[in-house]
Amino acid sequence: MTVHVPPLRERRSDIPMLAHWFLERCVPGSSVQVTNAAMKSLMQYDWPGNVRELENCIERAVALGDQQVIDVDDLPSAIASTAQVPDGDRASSAPGLSTTDLEDIERSTIQRVFEQVKGDKALAGKMLGISRATLYRKLKRYNIGSRSHAISSQALQ
Repeated sequence: MTVHVPPLRERRSDIPMLAHWFLERCVPGSSVQVTNAAMKSLMQYDWPGNVRELENCIERAVALGDQQVIDVDDLPSAIASTAQVPDGDRASSAPGLSTTDLEDIERSTIQRVFEQVKGDKALAGKMLGISRATLYRKLKRYNIGSRSHAISSQALQ
């Protein structure tokens, strides 16, 4: 018997229920809320990775957020931008951002995640959605982790 389940983009009405179910799985008993703007972004995204991508998105938002409210800023940029930018204008969505601004954002995000996972590089890479090799390259580029490692090794002496 074959059961046809349409892709998530064809059943957008399931997104709020699934998002709340994934939230309950990630932080059981917690009352983490999703703002209307964030839910709008989730509803407008096409979900090429279907339900699994939604689950990963919710897990990431919980891990990177404040554990109380999920807002648009806690969502991956591809999803967050769907509610803010019309389809035809995506290429020119950030004319005011310079490469330096983007590097600062990337550096602070990696630093925050690295501190949250207490230096676990495999987990940090998974939370950030990048390979371990890419994470190592970015840690070296932004000099993240080497300071805390140097401080803790000095404390041992």
